[in-house]
Amino acid sequence: MNEQAINERPSPELDDSAQASSVQQPVGQTALHTLVIGAIGVVFGDLGTSPLYTMKEAFYGPHGMPADPLNVLGILSLVTWTLVMVVAVKYVSFIMRADNKGEGGIMAMMALAQRASRGHPRMRRMVVLFAILGAALFYGDGVITPSISVLSAIEGLQVSAPALSRYVVPLTVVVLFALFWFQKHGTGRVGSVFGPVMCLWFAALGAIGAWNIFRHPLVLRALNPWYAVQFFAQHQWGGFLALGAVVLCVTGAEALYTDMGHFGRRPIRVAWFGFVMPGLLLNYFGQAALLLHRPDAARNPFYLAAPEWARIPLIVLATAAAVIASQAVISGAFSITRQAIQLGFIPRMPVVHTSTEAIGQIYLPWVNRFLLVLVVLVVIGFGSSNALAGAYGIAVTGTMAIDTTLFLVVARRMWNWGIARVAAVGVVFLTIDLSFFGANTLKIPDGGWFPLVLGGCIFTVLTTWRRGRELVMREIKASGLALEPFIASISEHPPTRVSGTAVFLTSNADAVPHALLHNLKHNKVLHERNVILTGETLETPFADPEERIQIEDLGHQFYRVTLRYGFAEDPDVPRRLERCAAKGLGFEMMDTTFFLSRETIVATERPGMALWRDKLFAFMARNALPATAFFRIPSNRLIELGTQVEI
Repeated sequence: MNEQAINERPSPELDDSAQASSVQQPVGQTALHTLVIGAIGVVFGDLGTSPLYTMKEAFYGPHGMPADPLNVLGILSLVTWTLVMVVAVKYVSFIMRADNKGEGGIMAMMALAQRASRGHPRMRRMVVLFAILGAALFYGDGVITPSISVLSAIEGLQVSAPALSRYVVPLTVVVLFALFWFQKHGTGRVGSVFGPVMCLWFAALGAIGAWNIFRHPLVLRALNPWYAVQFFAQHQWGGFLALGAVVLCVTGAEALYTDMGHFGRRPIRVAWFGFVMPGLLLNYFGQAALLLHRPDAARNPFYLAAPEWARIPLIVLATAAAVIASQAVISGAFSITRQAIQLGFIPRMPVVHTSTEAIGQIYLPWVNRFLLVLVVLVVIGFGSSNALAGAYGIAVTGTMAIDTTLFLVVARRMWNWGIARVAAVGVVFLTIDLSFFGANTLKIPDGGWFPLVLGGCIFTVLTTWRRGRELVMREIKASGLALEPFIASISEHPPTRVSGTAVFLTSNADAVPHALLHNLKHNKVLHERNVILTGETLETPFADPEERIQIEDLGHQFYRVTLRYGFAEDPDVPRRLERCAAKGLGFEMMDTTFFLSRETIVATERPGMALWRDKLFAFMARNALPATAFFRIPSNRLIELGTQVEI
């Protein structure tokens, strides 16, 4: 196991029973109630803040439509049926069925699709590339969501106190600095209030909407999808362009799938249909009712729909909701980064667990700083939610289309759906996704370029690290000696043996570890017992108890040990080795020495990658988290031996 061998994280490892319990289990009514409130606070934050800017962008932005009755009813009908088709049908009814041992998210979906594509190498490669692209776009969402959510909330000052308008951007930056600073303390301290605050937020959305609907009930006609058809018939190309604003109502829909492992499928569904969806629809209809009566309210229909006395409290509540929505997206970025490290797409980096009780509460300092810098630059650079709205849709719609594509692979290859069924579902969902994506490409000059550039950079980093690791492994295997003939030769010409156990961490279980060769060559000795240790990341979030440890006796006091981890687990190599005693191979840690080969990457003109990518990979390898911390191996029990690898 060299430095690129096991992508593990320095954190306490749960025992088998604890990890098994993390998979979804049936819950009682009391537990369901708690999970539903928790899901409202975490899962629906991004979706819940969309009313702050969706209707405003549709009627007031640079591509805004005139707020005449036909346009208002047409766009409202599009918003309504987009929520139904994308969230209620696609994600809740279809995508959430593709759980990977209870876990969701694009990495879990990728692992499922890879497993379903076994025997089809080209399809597996395409699945990986799609998933990497989706993850790269998700980081764009992680930058834009805090920016536009907090900015939209504080822009309420422009309605309630116009004299304070010049303070909107500075106040937004201050709130965002506080938000990112608090990440290192974890969400546990404030997580208990997320649910109640968001419940209050959705109740406020519904109340404001119901009040305006009561005053102008004719807006309810937009429930008829015929108004959406009429809107397209009248505007044609202009109607297609309006989809770039309509799609903002479903930003955050993927969180239903991503956070499924934390709350379970049923609580998320109950929260959506029982509380969140009614609150959102009431508010969108309320804003549209206001626009039917006052077209000039398009400059900020969300705040103008509220009574004047309620606007200042609403700004405070909206800011709190925006912070919670941002918190959920940032936490999602931490989670997806941790999974990407484990699956070998990102260099190792420090992962801090902010809770001893909740496995999902983690903090990645480097990711937090990266997001903070970009978020602040985006807020200052764009300056308003209208300008940011043009940048928002690209990342969201791209990720949604990738989710659909991977789901179709799983449905066809793993669930054995018929071609006709897959084609029917694919045509419906991909038509919706690609229509929204196409409409947002028209906004590339107005800010849509930003998530594309950011996603392209992250995609390059992820694919470079992945490809670089493959090249390093190829070089290591090419220069390695076969293990079993080596052991046979050792038995014929035994070297001096010293007491104790040597554990050689290697990524190639069939070859002699470089560290073993160096130790034998320079020290002229061999330990009494030698363990060739490899790690394997599975395509499931958690390894089953029976597959966690595999031990093979190679003879002459040589053993091959394989430790298997799921991509959502928190491994601890020494602790896992202590459990080998139950399988007949006990370890006394004070009498065990770990040997690790540290590769120094040398960029060359060899075939494989362009030279600039070789240099990028070498830079990332030099700055990756040290193996001592990465494998949770005590530094006083570790010996590192260096070697150069040319790629």
